[in-house]
Amino acid sequence: MVDENTNSNVCGEGEVPDKEGRCVMPEVTFSTFIMSLNTSVLYHLGELPDPETGQRVVIVDLARHAIDTLVVLEQKTKGNLNDEESELIKNILYDVKIRFVKAVKK
Repeated sequence: MVDENTNSNVCGEGEVPDKEGRCVMPEVTFSTFIMSLNTSVLYHLGELPDPETGQRVVIVDLARHAIDTLVVLEQKTKGNLNDEESELIKNILYDVKIRFVKAVKK
């Protein structure tokens, strides 16, 4: 029997293997947090399917909320991010705002 928490080649949903091969949640960094919010926006705009049903759902209010959260993070962290983090949040915000407008126009 294979223990999912040790030396498994296949990790559960959202988990990644660590240096010892154990399945763990990925490290939380500013970039992974921003990418998580980006995924939320894309999901709520219907651009990513529900992993269980495969269906795409558009929920504009939840997409807007995640975008607003990204905007607040950009404003509140201004001057405290490295160049890579600043570019990441700037580029993601640009992309999701464009996608949001397109989704609302449909």
